[in-house]
Formats: sequence, structure tokens, C-alpha cells
Amino acid sequence: MDAKHHATTILTVRHRGVVAIGGDGQVTIGNSIMKGDATKIRRMGDGKVIAGFAGAAADSFALLERFEGKLKDFPGNMPRAATELAKLWRTDRALRRLEAMLVVVDARHTLLVSGSGDVIQPADGILGIGSGGNYAVAAARALAAHSTLDAGAIVRAALEIAAGIDVYTNTQIVVEEMACES
Repeated sequence: MDAKHHATTILTVRHRGVVAIGGDGQVTIGNSIMKGDATKIRRMGDGKVIAGFAGAAADSFALLERFEGKLKDFPGNMPRAATELAKLWRTDRALRRLEAMLVVVDARHTLLVSGSGDVIQPADGILGIGSGGNYAVAAARALAAHSTLDAGAIVRAALEIAAGIDVYTNTQIVVEEMACES
């Protein structure tokens, strides 16, 4: 999938007992900015799971709905819900065409869910998707290693850095946080 479909940045960081996930607010179609203040971060599962999406808006909302359904099918087991969504996404004829990616977090897990059937947990607790994802990840890793910032501040600062580099990312940033389990 190209930048046309991933024209956003979503970043999550697990640091010092907190997981934070944030995203910018820019909605882009082709080379035009259509909206600057979209919210691409959603709490679900009675507030115990936070999801962020990158990709085509309608496709992303369809995936969020399906993921929320899987959370209801497997309450308290976010990794299983993510795996079941990835299996469905890969095998369902209509879902296979969706152009989006999800990052989902709970108190214990950080997962990337993709349409190719991937469910990936980063080793360092830092994960980014979208057109500015790699820039944000690099900035977050440096900030986590060399600053006293907390997880939410790292996410915000890294997204601001990505917005200064990636034309499909803006500084209208939304960040959600939750405590991690030991």
C-alpha cells in the first residue's frame, strides 16, 4: 500500500509503566488535504483497548467495527481478537480489498494488525504506521533512550517531528494513555 492510502501517522510507545498511542489529524485524498482535525485514535472494549488506524477512512472504520466485534467475542483477550480479525481480513473476499492498518494496545500488548494476516508485537514497545510512521518511530526511540519524557510526551514530540518531515502528517495530534500491567 502506498502513501496515498497511508497518509497519516500513528505511533505507540510503552515506557515507564504507561502505554501511549497518538495520531495526527490530517485526512488527505491524493495531493489534497481534505480535513485537518480527524481523530484516528479510538478507545474500545470498555476503555481497556485503544486502537489507531492509518489508511482509507471508510476501510479503517470498517476494520475498527470488525475489531470491536472480535473484542466482544473474546473479552479480555485482545491478542486473540486481533488474530481472529487478521484471519478474517485475509480470507474474506471483501475485507481483503481494504486499504488500512491498525495498531491496537491494551495494558499488556502492543500489536500491529495488517490485511496480509500479520499480527506483530514490537520487541521495544514502539510501533508506528502510516506515511510518517518510520520517522515517528526513529524519533520515539531516540527520545525514549535519551530523555526524561514520559510515554505520552514522547508520542507527542515524535509525531511533531514526523509532521515536520512528512507532508501527509500534521500537528493536530490526539494522544491517549493507559497504565501498563507489570
